[in-house]
Amino acid sequence: MGDDFADSYLGQLRKLIGSRMVLMPGARCVILDDQDRVLLQLRGDFHVWGLPAGFSEPGESVLQTLVREVREETGLNVLDPTPWGHASSPEEATLVYPNGDTIQGFGVDFVVREWSGELTIDGTETLALDWFPLDDLPEMIHAHKSALGHFARYRETGTFQLF
Repeated sequence: MGDDFADSYLGQLRKLIGSRMVLMPGARCVILDDQDRVLLQLRGDFHVWGLPAGFSEPGESVLQTLVREVREETGLNVLDPTPWGHASSPEEATLVYPNGDTIQGFGVDFVVREWSGELTIDGTETLALDWFPLDDLPEMIHAHKSALGHFARYRETGTFQLF
């Protein structure tokens, strides 16, 4: 979590509640290139790969959260995002950060096939960015790898996924 974390909504909550569980709305993004590879970020907090994702700030819609988080974490501006799923189950959406902070996310998952901008690594929140085939993924945050399993079911069925 970068220097901006302390000023974020969640950072302000953490000053009041410490590391205890907090429920957080947010957005996560499956960005696919023309070879059907997914863009993953090597995260600075967990030091494993994950999808671009983040939590809403006060006054933001979930779509605004998606656009902001993808831009912050990848440098890309998403075009025509399509919602495909909603994660909220404790088994699928609970994260315990290395510092002990715990969240249960309630987030909308989007897929993006078009974007503008250039990939940018900030060196704090995002340590690396790379494209991976969906059938050959690196070590990932469990909740994000699980989300990609739900994304595969979405692609097979065309049905919005609730998980």
